[in-house]
Amino acid sequence: MDGPAIKKCINPSCGLTYEIYNDIYRCSCGSLLDIQYSKKPGRDLIERFYQRRNHGGNIYNESGVWRFRDLINFAGIDTENFEECARVLVSLDGSEGRLSKPYNMSKAADYAEMDHGSFLLQPEGYNPSGSFKDNGMSTAVTHAKILGVKKIICASTGNTSASAAMYAANESIECDVYIPKGEIAPGKLGQAFQFGAQVIQVQGNFDDALAASLKKAKESGGYTVNSVNPFRLEGQKTIVYRVLEHLNWNPPDWIVYPGGALGNTSSCGKCLIELFEWGWIKKIPRLAIVNAEGANTFYELYNGQFEDKQLRWNSGRPDLDMVDRYYAQMDKKGVRPKTHATAIQIGRPANISKALRALDFTKGVVLQVSDKEMSDGMSIVGLNGFDCEMASGAVPAGVRKLRKEGLIKLDDVVVGILTGRQKDPGLAVEYHTDPNNMFARPPTSH
Repeated sequence: MDGPAIKKCINPSCGLTYEIYNDIYRCSCGSLLDIQYSKKPGRDLIERFYQRRNHGGNIYNESGVWRFRDLINFAGIDTENFEECARVLVSLDGSEGRLSKPYNMSKAADYAEMDHGSFLLQPEGYNPSGSFKDNGMSTAVTHAKILGVKKIICASTGNTSASAAMYAANESIECDVYIPKGEIAPGKLGQAFQFGAQVIQVQGNFDDALAASLKKAKESGGYTVNSVNPFRLEGQKTIVYRVLEHLNWNPPDWIVYPGGALGNTSSCGKCLIELFEWGWIKKIPRLAIVNAEGANTFYELYNGQFEDKQLRWNSGRPDLDMVDRYYAQMDKKGVRPKTHATAIQIGRPANISKALRALDFTKGVVLQVSDKEMSDGMSIVGLNGFDCEMASGAVPAGVRKLRKEGLIKLDDVVVGILTGRQKDPGLAVEYHTDPNNMFARPPTSH
């Protein structure tokens, strides 16, 4: 390996490598690619990360992403040189990940039947565009900047489009966003317009929008910033770094995410694999991925609900033909993902192979919750004084379900990732005006 990093095929029977100075995100064999680094970082960096929290006006130390830049240094810069950081790294004035850390939320813990001290939730909605996407968008757009890209392209149910458009505007790069017409929260769509993106409406759902955006990127040379792009996932690893830093680099027993396109699942898995191989951690947390019942592809495939066979990583050889047959059956039956949690309303997860690898490494589980359960989870987070969107409500709802099943123990240390804040206020109004809901606060008349 000559440079600071390479791209490598995740399929062990292939293992082809590519240099990083291109926008290739899929191997010639069809598999997705990882970013691999030439140097093994020393654990002594932990002290440097702590010191950077006293940032002294250095936005790259202030950033919750670039504070950990030594672990994602695909650009090969001198990480202590401010001028070099400023020349290469894309940041929104250090705001990405800056306010993101785990919090104890006692009411959410009671709802999830967890011990107050061992259940933590990390709100990524305090990122500048309102979701976890900013973690990965800062690194993806950094790579685009290195390549001299003039236009970035994405498909989105809302959060990706907002983040992509925001970073593109800040870097004076054009941005095209493909959205499923009528299936995106107005608040998220408004962000894309506000940040100057060209919005392209697609008849269908997110999966149709993604297919259209990838086709357009291939034809026009636009740079894809969806999570199939491995540089997106590098930035999302910092979500886990912040969790571990808060816990003094002692891993929790569980990390819980909502499941949509499975980029976070994949990123978390890659992060934990690397930290374990580097000797930074000895204990491996278990991953729990929570699907919406109305968009439960991963749940059904992983748990043997299709063809009575459980889809697994299988040492890098997952049965992707079975995935294709599952999608063919969806098409034949006219099944389309449908949930009010539009952020995870995805029927064909683009990162399914990497997600399987993550669950294999962490002995992870996949479960599903209803829209009502997600609404309850969203509302109890709000009653702790924190804001999250409905998809994030899947996290406390999922932990509650795993507690009732006995899989998560009362004193297990559990960190759940709240992936975004509420941008569809109609959902909260609808929930709280129905007195039958668990945590409803209906209005009264004077």
